[in-house]
Amino acid sequence: MPRHWVLGSLAASPLSLGLPQVSALLARLGQAGRHAVAEDLLQLVGAHVPLAQCTIFAFEPGRRPAIVAVGDRSRTQELPHIAEAYVDRFHRLDGSSVVMRDELAAAQKAGSSAPRIVLHRQRGDDIHHADYRRICYELPLVAERLAVMALYEGRRWLAVHLYRGEEHGPFDEAGIAVVEAFAPLIVHAVRLHHTGHAVHQDLSGLLLARLVRRFPALTQRDRDVVVALMDGLSTEALAQRLGLTLASAQTYQKRVLRKLGVAGQRELLACLLDGGD
Repeated sequence: MPRHWVLGSLAASPLSLGLPQVSALLARLGQAGRHAVAEDLLQLVGAHVPLAQCTIFAFEPGRRPAIVAVGDRSRTQELPHIAEAYVDRFHRLDGSSVVMRDELAAAQKAGSSAPRIVLHRQRGDDIHHADYRRICYELPLVAERLAVMALYEGRRWLAVHLYRGEEHGPFDEAGIAVVEAFAPLIVHAVRLHHTGHAVHQDLSGLLLARLVRRFPALTQRDRDVVVALMDGLSTEALAQRLGLTLASAQTYQKRVLRKLGVAGQRELLACLLDGGD
């Protein structure tokens, strides 16, 4: 088995995907929290091949990779920190970075409607850098990672990293065939989810900037509460996001609504969408 290959260059899997599970995944794209897509892919693909973790990254030339989502099957609470270490220190050492560079021209020619899907497998033994191997493979007890990569807009690679734990062992031929069968769904789902959240973040940023211009006395905590309300969070979810007790979250929410002169989320949204400055 090669270390990397283009989807379609190996034998296709006869795996049949369940319509209800696929429909459930598509229904949540861009709607649920940004990490939900990684958790959903773990559940969907993991029903057919044992997986421990899933991380999703966006790579653009000359920029630090962005963490799109992380998912973990109760393996370790450290995965977000491991993903941060990867984008800060180790992504250039990843064998998939060489693959993305070498495949760029062919991927650009393929376009986004029928993207060139590239797969790359990497074990800890393939990594010579001691800290990279220790932090990303040895400490989380990862046996192997299989990356599913595709290029969008002619410049941005989206890479979905699927990890097998040491208790699972490396990917065998049957496991790789399962991932290949899911690969087209994976890359399109991640593209749609990433695009949906990017649009939401851009719109949220514009609306929040408008609000700050109108109400310059808002504190940073006030702004955090407004963003949570814009995201439609309940008071309980707001408290969890901001690390507050329920009582404190209720107090902050009432205070910011009073400052803005609105009664609740619906009036807040109307205030944000009002174009008059």
